[in-house]
Formats: sequence, structure tokens, C-alpha cells
Amino acid sequence: MTIPTSSQTALMANAIRALAMDAVQQANSGHPGMPMGMAEIGVALWSRHLKHNPTNPHWFDRDRFVLSNGHGSMLLYSLLHLTGYDLPMSELKNFRQLHSKTPGHPEVGMTPGVETTTGPLGQGIGNAVGMALAEALLAAEFNKADAKIVDHHTYVFLGDGCLMEGISHEACSLAGTLKLNKLIALYDDNGISIDGHVEHWFHDDTPKRFEAYGWNVIRAVDGHNVEAVDAAIAQAKKSDKPTLICCRTVIGKGAPTKAGGHDAHGAPLGDKEIAATRAAIGWNYGPFEIPQEVYAAWDAKEQGTHAEAAWNKAFDAYKAKYASEGAEFARRMSGELPADWAQAAAKIIEDANQRAETIASRKASQNTIEGLAAALPELLGGSADLTGSNLTNWKASKAVRAAGDAENANPEHAGIQWGNHINYGVREFGMSTAINGIALHGGYRPFGGTFLTFSDYSRNALRVAALMKSRSIFVFTHDSIGLGEDGPTHQSIEHVSSLRLIPNLQTWRPADTVETAVAWTHAIAHHGPSTLIFSRQNLQFSSRDDIQIANIAKGGYVLRDWNDDIPARKIILLATGSEVQLAMEAVEALAKEGIGARIVSMPCTNVFDKQDAEYRERVLPKGVARVAIEAGVTDFWRKYVGLEGGVVGIDTFGESAPAGALFKHFGFTVEHVVATAKAVLAAQ
Repeated sequence: MTIPTSSQTALMANAIRALAMDAVQQANSGHPGMPMGMAEIGVALWSRHLKHNPTNPHWFDRDRFVLSNGHGSMLLYSLLHLTGYDLPMSELKNFRQLHSKTPGHPEVGMTPGVETTTGPLGQGIGNAVGMALAEALLAAEFNKADAKIVDHHTYVFLGDGCLMEGISHEACSLAGTLKLNKLIALYDDNGISIDGHVEHWFHDDTPKRFEAYGWNVIRAVDGHNVEAVDAAIAQAKKSDKPTLICCRTVIGKGAPTKAGGHDAHGAPLGDKEIAATRAAIGWNYGPFEIPQEVYAAWDAKEQGTHAEAAWNKAFDAYKAKYASEGAEFARRMSGELPADWAQAAAKIIEDANQRAETIASRKASQNTIEGLAAALPELLGGSADLTGSNLTNWKASKAVRAAGDAENANPEHAGIQWGNHINYGVREFGMSTAINGIALHGGYRPFGGTFLTFSDYSRNALRVAALMKSRSIFVFTHDSIGLGEDGPTHQSIEHVSSLRLIPNLQTWRPADTVETAVAWTHAIAHHGPSTLIFSRQNLQFSSRDDIQIANIAKGGYVLRDWNDDIPARKIILLATGSEVQLAMEAVEALAKEGIGARIVSMPCTNVFDKQDAEYRERVLPKGVARVAIEAGVTDFWRKYVGLEGGVVGIDTFGESAPAGALFKHFGFTVEHVVATAKAVLAAQ
């Protein structure tokens, strides 16, 4: 690697400053201060340490770079443009504009070289923990004493806002416990947030905090000294712990009147200040003008191509010596499921149908996981301290542990002992962001569990997973008032409906073992995130024919049709989860009233809504009265039953009592379903 001279590094840093202030000014929107303040840190990392190939952003053994303080997106866009990614100057000029590749905050899949979607502060560091964990586990699983095919770092830029968010505590505590030594975070310690000087509301001793987590901490680095930052990164790479490098910086560095204050944080500098900044830093070029010598100093294409070629050669040698491992590694990094996946999935569903068990869907989930684990070596489970309740482990699962904490640790990988089940601790949000990071990194299909009511703690990570379409699976058990005696603090009322409202997120609430198996296999194959909602209490098994089983995957289907011997009055009962059993029990009572009832089980409304109109009409024909039954808020179901239909639900919080008493108290009875159906029919 050719090390630029000091004059070149100054030009390289000032190119970032110029591009950041020009793009924000042209957009009349954005955050110039952080890119200007972290410019030298960017130079040190991206020109001297970051292993990447701009001509192939998806090369597997590249280092991962995460901009956790994503509001400073022009820093990342500048670095990508200058180092040679397919991000032309026209895109920087189009910053924050409709359909540009330079949105206000970095979005994975939109901009080449962006590893994760950031902006909600703190989630980037959580994603990075997941990426570093995936790297460590893959290295422990696939590396050999004579061959390292997994050997890269995860670098994170973060700021005061990321560290104030509670997610940073959850994620960084876990990283320290697991000794993720390939994780290196560079802290932009500029003392400024939107409201001003943070000393009035953020007075933590951050270095001591991270040392308490078990991190290596490098203090008081001059963030505007490329050599000092370079040395700190080199030191961090030798540590057996994750590292936090504390870089003292000046926000808006170079702006004569706005540097060091919150005015540079989240607004354009203005034409006058930009002109003064150009003069102050000696940048004698016009807006969006970069001299060729700066491009030459930044260009990483040749070096990246050589690095990837060297890795490809090493991997070819690995495959020649370790053929089965090499083939498995290539498959998993491609994201492809095993060749026999379709048959394995069908067998899992068939087994569930043949067992015909009446058990809690959380137990049905665990049974399904047993089959999945046998078919998918990449399955990586976990729970936020509720493994025995969520049932997210399986017979052959092995806990992930830091090497020093476990017997028989892999001496070839000092950081971690391989496992396929993660004890996340009481860190629901941290778990969810890590799952997203693992999914984005590749090599594993991650899932993690907690109680449904705690999905609120994970909520923004679920939303970002949906935005990114990451292949993350979130397991939520104890799904309703069926939880019972723990009371309203733990009984989910609005959660299932609210999760269904998130675009791109598939939410499954299965009614028995077979629907649970379908939900799981669908989530595994889905190119996006899924939430799987399971019960604490036992759910009655329902018999189905082959067509019905096939139709479960369509999200909604006719589980029991009306009797044509009762043609006069007909009604459709829609239900999910535990309430499907109630609908089945109501059929006979309705028949005695001369009412024929069709039962539509709707385990995933998101999937059902995407079916073609002909199928949806066959399941829910127009003009037929409808009643929805679900132990949750009622408003959601109006999209299916209309204002003229009925909903048996619950629009208050629950109570503390045995589940059976609660279902009766809140009207989840055959008598109430029948009365509701009759009232709907009478109103027609």
C-alpha cells in the first residue's frame, strides 16, 4: 500500500469537506458538520486499513464498514465516490433527491458499498456487532490451521447520539462479553448534538463505560491527525477485545464561524460560509470539482482487485483441499438454500401433519426447528434470556461462548467458540439489531426470540429490517391474554395488528402444528424479514387435505366450508392462532341456528393480501357476511369484514387471571361468537 504524503492526506480530507458542504448546500438539506469533522478519520481508515474492492462491493472477505451516525451520510458517499465505487459525481449532486443513489441516510441495496441502512442512531453499532459475530462464527466454523478464508474486520463510525441511545449499551455489552476482537469503533467525540454542547445532558465517562463492557479503549486520539488515527487502528487490530477509539474532533472543521458549534450539525452552511471555508482550508476549486491528483490518491480499485484476487486464489486452494467445506461455504455465502430444501420443507410439514399433536404453537415451533436444524447448517438461533419459554433451542444446539469462557475452545480462533445458539441476555433491541447485522453479513440464517409484548423494545429494528428486506426472523411467543396470570403488562393486545402494518414484514400467527411448520418454512425461504407469533397455551390440531395444506402458504385459506344443506344463511368466520379453535367450536352452534359457517384461517394477512384477486374472492366471496375473531384489537379486521361486519376482539388491556377465565371474561366464547354472527346477519 502506498502511503500518501501529508500534503496529499490534507487534500484527501479537504475533498471530503468540500463534497459534503457542496452537496448539502445544493440539496438545501443535510448534515455537513460530521463529514467535515471526521474527514481525517475517513482518510486514515479508508486509505490505510479498509480491505475492500470498489469494483466488487459484494466480495465476501471485504471488511465491513458501518456509518452508525448515518445522518453524516455525505461522508460515506464521498468516500465511495472518491475510492472508485459506481457512484458518479452526478449522484452526489443529486443528494437527497427523488430516486437518487444518495438518500438522506445510507440505505443498503440502493448505494453500492453501503452495508446497512443507518440513521436511527445506535442501530448501526448494533448491526456491526451482528456482522462481527457472524465473521467470528464463520471463521471458527470454516477456517483451518493452514487456511484462513474468513479474516476481515468490522469498522464503525459513531457519535455522541449513538452512545446516548440505549441500544449502544445492549449491543456493546454483548460484544465485549463475546470478545469480538475484529470489531473496531471510531468515536467522533466532538461534544455537539442538535441542541448544542452535550456536556449539559451527556456527561458519561465513555472510555470507562466501554472498559467495563470488556472493550479495549484507546483514549484521546487527535481525530484531525491522520497519523495518530492510523496508529490507533493498527493498535486496535492487535487486541483480543473489541476496540473503541476515542477521537477528539471539531464538528464542521474548517468552517470559520460555524466550526465547533451546533449550527454546523444539521443545516447547510450557506454560500458565504462555504466560500470562507474554501479559503480557510485552501480548497481552490469550484463546487463538486475534484482535481485528478486527489482522485489518484484515493483510488482503491487496483489495490482492491489485487486483494480479492489473492483471496480467490486462497479459496481455490481451500476448495481443492477441503472440498465439502468449500462447497458448503460457497453455497451459504451465495444465500442459496440447500439443493434439497424443497423436499426437506415438505417433509417438515408432512411430519407435523402426521403427528397431529394438540400442543402450544411455541412447542410446535421448537419441533419445527428440530427439522430445520437438520436441513440447514446455517441456522443460527437465540433468545433474549427466555430460551426455556420461547423454545428457540433444539436438541443439537450449541451455545455460542467467548473462547476463554468455554471448554474445548477452538485454539485457532482465540475470540469465540463456535455455536449455533446465542444467549443474547435481556437485550431485545440489541438482539434484533444483531440479527439484522448477521443477516446482512451472510453465511447464517439468524432468528431470535422473546415475548410478544417485548417486541415494542425491538420495534425500530423490525422496521429497519423491513426497510432493508433483510432475511431476519423474529420469534415472539406468549401472544395474547392466553399468557394468563402474568397480567396486562405481559399480555399482548395491539402488537400483532401493529406488526402487520409494517411494509415488507411478514407476520405469521399460526393456529396449530401444521400452520406453524408452514410459517417457519415460508420464513426461511422468504427474501425479507418475518415475525412468527406463537402461543403459550395448547392449540387444537385441525385435520386438512393436501389442497388446504398447500393453501396455508397463501396466508389465508378455507379451513372448513359451510354445509350446503344450510343454504339460507351463510357467514364467514375469519380467525388466527388460538381463536381458530373457537371458530371451529362455533360452527355446530351456528348450524343449530340455521346458519352455515365457513372458517377462514388467516395465519398471515400480509401474504394473503398479495394473492391474486381470483383466489381472494374464492376465499372471501363478496356479499357474504363476515365475523373476525382474534384476541387483540378490533380495528385491523375492518379491512376484511367492513363496517357492517363483526369482530370478536379486545380493545382494552387484559387482566391477571388464568387464561381460561380471561378468554371467558373478554367474550371469547362460542355464545358470543354466535351472538355476533346473528347480529351481523340481522343487520343485513
